[in-house]
Amino acid sequence: MNKKRANAILFQGDLNKKPYFEGWYYKQVSNNGKQIISLIPGISLSEVDSHSFVQYIMTMQGEDGKKKTETGYISYPLSAFDYQEEPFQLKIGPNIFTQSKVKVDLKNEQLTLNGTVEFGKFTPIKQTALTPNIMGFFSYFPLMQCSHGIVSMNHSLTGSFTVNEEKFDFSAGKGYIERDWGISFPREYVWIQSNHFENNGTSLFFSEAHIPFMKTAFQGFICNLVVDNKEHRFATYHRDKCEIEKIDEQHVAIILENKTAKLRIKAEITNPGELIAPTLSGMQKVIKEELGGAVKIDLYLKEEKTHYKDETTSAGIEIVDHTED
Repeated sequence: MNKKRANAILFQGDLNKKPYFEGWYYKQVSNNGKQIISLIPGISLSEVDSHSFVQYIMTMQGEDGKKKTETGYISYPLSAFDYQEEPFQLKIGPNIFTQSKVKVDLKNEQLTLNGTVEFGKFTPIKQTALTPNIMGFFSYFPLMQCSHGIVSMNHSLTGSFTVNEEKFDFSAGKGYIERDWGISFPREYVWIQSNHFENNGTSLFFSEAHIPFMKTAFQGFICNLVVDNKEHRFATYHRDKCEIEKIDEQHVAIILENKTAKLRIKAEITNPGELIAPTLSGMQKVIKEELGGAVKIDLYLKEEKTHYKDETTSAGIEIVDHTED
C-alpha cells in the first residue's frame, strides 16, 4: 500500500506542479460545543500567485445563546512553508501543525489568535488495499480534480487558544482532522461533519460532489458514520445509494442506503462565514461554511431492525452550488 495514499496527513503533492492546492483541516470543539475553531493551513500554487496560508473559521456562542462566526485568511510566502514527513510536521511561518498538536500565532487586522492544543488518540477510518483512504479505489486515479482524506474522525483535546485576549479552553473537547488536495474544489458539493453529538462516541462525515472524470462527470458521494465504535460506510465506490431529498442554500436532506443500513441526514446552516476555496486560477472562490450548524441523523440497521437517532448543533456544513459561480 502506497505510504502517502494510506496516510492522509502526509503532504501528498510537491511544490513544482501548477495549478495545485493542498490543505489540512484541523477542527477543535470545546466540551460544551459553544466554542469551535477550525484552522486550515495549506499551499496554493498558480501561475499568478503561489503562496502558503493559514485560514481560520470560528464560531462562538454568547451568554444570550446567539452564535457569531468569524473568518480570516492569512497569506504567507511559499518559502514560509516547511514540511517534515517523519515525524509529520507542517510549519507555515510561526504556526506548527503535527499529529499530536497545533501551535499557532496568527495576526491580522481583526484578531490575534495564539496558543497550543494537544490531541489524544486518533480515530482513523477503516482501510484496505482496495480502499486505502476515504476515496476508495478512486484514490488510485492520479488525475482527480480534488482528492479527500480523513485523518481522524474523533480525538480528545487539551489546551487552549487565546483570541483577542479571550481564552478558548478546549480541554475535554473534541478534535477532527481531514484533508483536501488537487487542482480545484468541485463546482458544486455538499459537506457535513460533526463529532459532537449527544452520544459521545458518534462522529459523522458526508460529502457529495460533481466529479469530472476522464471525459465525463458524475455525482459521487462518501459518508462515514461511527456509532459505538462501529463504522458505517456509504460510498459511490461501494455502489451504494444516495438521494438528495431537498437542497437549498441553507438546508439539505439526504437518504443513504447500503446492504446493511439506511441513513437519513438533515442539515441546516444558521450562521455561516466566508472562506476562500481553490480554483484553477488559485485561491479565488468565496464559499460559505457553518461550524455551529444543526444536524439530525437517523440510522436504521436492517438486520437488527433498530433505529439510532442523534442530533447536534455543532456541525460543520457547506452547501456549494455551481449556480453561485
